[in-house]
This record gives sequence, structure tokens and C-alpha cells, in this order.
Amino acid sequence: MGPDRRGAGRPESGLGKLMRYWREARGKSQFDLALETGVSQRHISFIESGRSIPSREKLMHIAEGLHVPLRERNGFLLAAGYAPIYPESPLDGPEMESIVNALRRVLYQHEPFPAVVMDRYWNVVMTNDAAPRFFGKFIDMESRPKPRNLLHLMFDPNGMRPFISNWGNVSESLLARIHREAIGQIVDRKTTELIQALLDYSGGEARNIQGVTALAPALPMIPIGFMRNGRTLSYFSMITTVGTPLTIAAQELRIECMYPADSTTETQHRKLMGRPRKSQQRSTRSHARLPRATIQT
Repeated sequence: MGPDRRGAGRPESGLGKLMRYWREARGKSQFDLALETGVSQRHISFIESGRSIPSREKLMHIAEGLHVPLRERNGFLLAAGYAPIYPESPLDGPEMESIVNALRRVLYQHEPFPAVVMDRYWNVVMTNDAAPRFFGKFIDMESRPKPRNLLHLMFDPNGMRPFISNWGNVSESLLARIHREAIGQIVDRKTTELIQALLDYSGGEARNIQGVTALAPALPMIPIGFMRNGRTLSYFSMITTVGTPLTIAAQELRIECMYPADSTTETQHRKLMGRPRKSQQRSTRSHARLPRATIQT
């Protein structure tokens, strides 16, 4: 079952519809879910038909068995008549302070190579100093609309796309990543709209939205080459997420760090970036202060 087929058809309301939607999205029968959660198949059937409302604890146990993201688990609770338990804290909220400080340290330590923190829709919410400086070597970053979106930056013909030497492979890899890295591995309506906007940039060159899920298996890394002054600089990315998140924002954040793919690129990159700004020569301790949540590339 392809994730694109599941994406736009989210159930409108009702606990039974929600549970059935996620169970089918995971490719599980009621019997499978009963075996995995220890909840009887009869009880699961009663919940889906609206004849029974489980306790809060049992409901969250079922949601855990279905690997339902935290945001949608709140939807389960509301549909059952319970209050949500997972906070939707802003980045600059007190619940996120320790995570944001840790993110800031990761970004700082990755200098002089680009690193960004993105939300579930690839909007950049934090960045190190190197990211806008690097992309600014190719395009006018100040002219990019905010919030800046990493995928739009790559796919836009007025963005980084003309400078990417292996655009065909990169575009297919990025489109496949959208599906693979979607929260809960479910492509929702907003993500579907994002994919379509990216395909619209291509003028018909890229695969259609149904063809994205049929791409070849992903490579062990995402190689990308940037052309500048007749040279190709080769990089790959690594993605990091927050382990065991307890807030919606923490679960939906991703750090993307670019690394040089070879020693020649590393040498050329350091020459390109030059000396770090004075602000980047501060200690890790001072740089780890709570940043503004609106920092963007």
C-alpha cells in the first residue's frame, strides 16, 4: 500500500474511524493488532464500530502499537472524550529549552559545514552560521521568502537547482525522502501539496506524484554536487531526530547536516567559506544560549 494513497484521506472524526484508518495504514488486521497490543480482537472491533470507548491508558497503548505520532495521539484522545496529553510547545517555550540548547550545540559544532533544523514540512527553524553563508555563495538568500523551506530552495529554478550537477538523482532522492521521513510515515494533505508544488517547478520533467513511491531503493547516503567556478563540490547529508520525544514539536524536528564527500571538497569548502565570523569564534558555552526560534537560513 503506497503512502500517497493513504495521505489525503484522513478520517474526519470519530475514534472508530481514526483507529481503523491507522490500523489499515499500518497494514494490520484487527487480529494482528490484538496480538501486538494484548487487547482482544472483540474489544478492538467494538471500538472501531463505536460500541466501546477504551480507557485512556488502553487507548494510548493501542496508539503505541500502531506507531501513531504524538500529534495524532492527541486526536485519538479528543475523539474518545479525553483531554490531550502531548503538549504542542513552541520552540522558545520552557518545555523545549533543553532540546533547543542541544540543537544549538550540534549546529555550532558542525561549523564550517551547513546544518539546519527543520519542522515536519522542511521549513527551516534554526541554522548554523555556515548554512546561509554557503548557499549565499550561489544565490541571494535575502531574496528568499520566509519561512525558508529547504525543498523549495533546492527545487526552485531561481534557487539552488541550476547549481546541482546531479539534479536528476538528487530530485528523485529528495522526493523519496519526503515519503520516507514523513512523521509516522504517513503523507498528509499538506505534505502532498508540498510534493505537488515541487513537481510544478519541473515543467513536466519530474515524475508525477504517483510515480514518486515507485523510485528505486534509497542509497545509503544522499549525494549532491554543487557546481561553482567550474568545480563540483560533493556532499552528502545525515539526518538526526530527537530520541524518545515527549512533545509534538520535539518529535517533528529534524537536523540535517551536510558533510564533504571527499577530501578535495573539504579543502575547497574551507577555502570557499574563509575565516569564521567573529560571532562564531565564541565558546560553546556562550553559543549554547537559548536562540530565537525564528532563526532561519
